[in-house]
Amino acid sequence: MKTSLKLEELAMFGLSIYLFNQTDFAWWWYLALILTPDIGMIGYAISTKVGAFTYNLFHHKAVAIAVLCLGWYMGNSALELAGIILFGHASMDRMFGYGLKYPDHFKHTHLGWMDETN
Repeated sequence: MKTSLKLEELAMFGLSIYLFNQTDFAWWWYLALILTPDIGMIGYAISTKVGAFTYNLFHHKAVAIAVLCLGWYMGNSALELAGIILFGHASMDRMFGYGLKYPDHFKHTHLGWMDETN
C-alpha cells in the first residue's frame, strides 16, 4: 500500500508541474519556490501545537487548492503560483513519507510515525 500511495503522490506532483507549465512564469520560479512551504516549520520554535498548525496550514492540499482556485477566480497569477507550489510541495513531501502533523510530536503524522525507513 505504501508504494501505491507514493505513486499517487508522484502523479499529483506531476500535476503540479503540468499546472505550472500552463502559467507564464519562468521555470526557475518553480525550482526557487518549491521548498518555501517549509517556512511553516517555524511554528515549532514556539511549541509543537503551534508548529503542527503552521506546518499543516502550508502542507494541506485543500488549502493549496483553495489558494489556486482563488487566484484563478481573481485572475491573480501570483496566487495561482502559490497554490501550485503548495500543492506540489505537499505531494513531494508525502512521496518521502512526511505527512500532516499531529500536535503531540513532529514525527507523528497522518501517515503514521516517521522513522528512518520513510
